[in-house]
Amino acid sequence: MTQSYHTPVLLDEALELLDIRPDGTYVDLTFGGGGHTRGILERLGPEGRVFGFDQDRDAMANAPDDTRFMFVESNFRFMRGALRLRGVTQVDGVLADLGVSSHHFDAAERGFSFRADAPLDMRMNQRGGRTATELLAQLDEKGLTHLLGEYGDIETPWKVANCIVRARGKRPLVTTGDLVEAVAPCTPKKDASSFLARIFQALRIEVNGELEALKMALEQSLKVLKPGGRLVVIAYHSLEDRLVKNFFRAGRFDGPAESNFFGRTQLPFDVVTKKAVVPTPEEIERNNRSRSAKLRAAEKK
Repeated sequence: MTQSYHTPVLLDEALELLDIRPDGTYVDLTFGGGGHTRGILERLGPEGRVFGFDQDRDAMANAPDDTRFMFVESNFRFMRGALRLRGVTQVDGVLADLGVSSHHFDAAERGFSFRADAPLDMRMNQRGGRTATELLAQLDEKGLTHLLGEYGDIETPWKVANCIVRARGKRPLVTTGDLVEAVAPCTPKKDASSFLARIFQALRIEVNGELEALKMALEQSLKVLKPGGRLVVIAYHSLEDRLVKNFFRAGRFDGPAESNFFGRTQLPFDVVTKKAVVPTPEEIERNNRSRSAKLRAAEKK
């Protein structure tokens, strides 16, 4: 299952920046197909450990048969508590690949892709939370406009929101096909696939609370990392990348770094990557889903 589940992006670069110690303890916040975890395990000695987080139960099937690995079925927003339950308070490195796995796009029944007609679900964790169908029914036109503009980078989000409101007034939008049909009047003939992908991206981010979860994971990573420990994040959306960049630079998500009582700036990290690392043309050719990836790394002071 692993081979088709997800191709790890920027694998060598991420592992190099993680600066793995053979006896270290590491966290893979987005286990998925386990590609990054396997790379870490290959560099660890017998005393090393890896904790792989994934809220999607499907990912458990990819767990390596290795006593140094533990699968944690949980959203990474609960990382610190989940580690403490397992007797771990500090780690040597944290890695997060924020991209949606190929498995989720290819499993049509999950509703992540507009390329197949399926229920509008989009939940990473199918055991709870509202679906994309419920989200589209509940948001008013103003809320939809904000969502599509902020998370989908849609140039005219109000037009798309209006199309959705008019369509749902006739019948509920319960499948991916219903949504594609609803926005057809405002879908450009040129770059239609890109346009639809951005709409689906916006809904997925909101359904799964991805940005809030990322903020929580970054803050908790700072608390669990040992001094000298590395935090490595691969982002695919400008909002994600901005949160990561700001947090690495200032220890907060907006504004300048905080100062102590004496007016000295308190920077929690040394930024290792002055510029984001991006995939090579060769990697993009092998794996087109890597094309928007940006990797950043920082070391805790």
